[in-house]
Amino acid sequence: MIDIPPGYEDGRPLNCAYELLDRHVDAGKGHRVAVVSDDECLTYAALRERADRIAHVLTREFGISPGNRVLLRGYNSPMLAAAWFAVQKCGAVAVTTMPLLRSVELSTIIDIARPSVALCESSLSDDLHQAIHHARSALPLLDYGTDGSTLETRLAYHDAPFDHHPTTTEAVSLIGFTSGTTGQPKATIHFHRDVMAICRAVADTLVRPVPGDVFIGTAPLAFTFGLGGLLLFPLHGGATAVLNRRYSVESFADALVRYHATVCFTVPTFYRRVAPMLAGEPAGDLRLCVSSGEALPLPVREQWRESTGIELTELLGSTEMLHAFVGATGADIRPGLVGRALPGYRLAVVDGSGHPLPTGSTGLLAVRGPTGCRYLDDPRQADYVRNGWNVTGDTCEIDDDGYVRYHARADDLIVSAGYNISGIEVENVLLEHPDVLECAVIGTPDEARGQVVSAYVVAKRPPADELNFADLLKQHVRDRLAPYKYPRAIHLLPALPRNESGKLQRFRLRENPSANS
Repeated sequence: MIDIPPGYEDGRPLNCAYELLDRHVDAGKGHRVAVVSDDECLTYAALRERADRIAHVLTREFGISPGNRVLLRGYNSPMLAAAWFAVQKCGAVAVTTMPLLRSVELSTIIDIARPSVALCESSLSDDLHQAIHHARSALPLLDYGTDGSTLETRLAYHDAPFDHHPTTTEAVSLIGFTSGTTGQPKATIHFHRDVMAICRAVADTLVRPVPGDVFIGTAPLAFTFGLGGLLLFPLHGGATAVLNRRYSVESFADALVRYHATVCFTVPTFYRRVAPMLAGEPAGDLRLCVSSGEALPLPVREQWRESTGIELTELLGSTEMLHAFVGATGADIRPGLVGRALPGYRLAVVDGSGHPLPTGSTGLLAVRGPTGCRYLDDPRQADYVRNGWNVTGDTCEIDDDGYVRYHARADDLIVSAGYNISGIEVENVLLEHPDVLECAVIGTPDEARGQVVSAYVVAKRPPADELNFADLLKQHVRDRLAPYKYPRAIHLLPALPRNESGKLQRFRLRENPSANS
């Protein structure tokens, strides 16, 4: 369910490319740096010029019309940003895909989204060529990023300005795909007004970008958390976005300082691993550090604060809602709680039938606001939108002050011998142990209890005696939580399975619950 914000009523003219990019140039601020990477730097004027050239290629040479879909495949870069804005200028629909997807996954996306043309970074084109071969429809492909690549060659012939298409508030801007961890990915549809609505709700109220800010992060632009935090929000405020291909933990710690970053968007894993590298060192120019993608463990929050002096801002959102709808920053932060509803959003906790529960009850989080779930031709729409609410699948409770306490994804809540156990609570305790680098807790089938708590642990260093180490961790949890919550099984892993946005893939642990390597 969507509550249309004032000024964004159906039929009103709105093109997010103008609002986020052209507006700054027209206001005489085109000289400011818009996007930067290790390879190039584009001012707002230069970014608009490149987006205009791409838009001409799409419309003049490939006949792209308003409403057509354009598949984008590439690592974060100024070129990918320009391509995204070019699609918006055409009135077309951006279908941005995760760089690490392979041909089978890309074929599924092509069959669902039915794009008319694809723009692809040359280093990633092999899988896309295979996907196009196996897809149900032909798809022309323009590569970019190497000498003589198709797109750059064509850009040289189009140097005229491109007038953005007069789209309206409810014109489709993008299709974002969910991660597909529970089956076939779902295509979520978002309008131009949705893009600007999250800039109002998240950027204007929590992030507050200003010229001079430098945004940095690790999420791909294909992940809506990354699209907002690393492109939409900085350009909304006239700031600068750092768009590099990929980061190791070490290179990201260096980039924070080297780029004089002021705003950081990444996942808890990166904060946990970067924090020791910044301990005792100045935190550069950082003023705001935002965590999302998965629950923020309390030990990670504390470690980051001790290392940098900055309190992490946590956001809760979903691809279906485009970005975040819960958060808190500054003096409003309450450790252990995510935050409150962002402006324009309303929250409720409901039972399995979608009926509201009293304050303080644990149930499914439901949301209404200026964005909402619209699946593309998918019957699962009826599961997500119930009784006028977007039911996110997150198990939470809301206190008397409207703060949200996050427990788990509904599928991740562990029910053992009649007890409801939050895996996140157990993870927080395990992370307090000095020899634990990271961990994940899931429920595994058990004939007597239904489920038992199982922990998957990455140790900071290989233990001399794995069985003894596992016993020590079990006792560590027993000493701090109720006895029924301690992990009956502990498996040591060299690394936890994560997708390219850094989000933990618990389903892979469930697929092989006895994994020990």
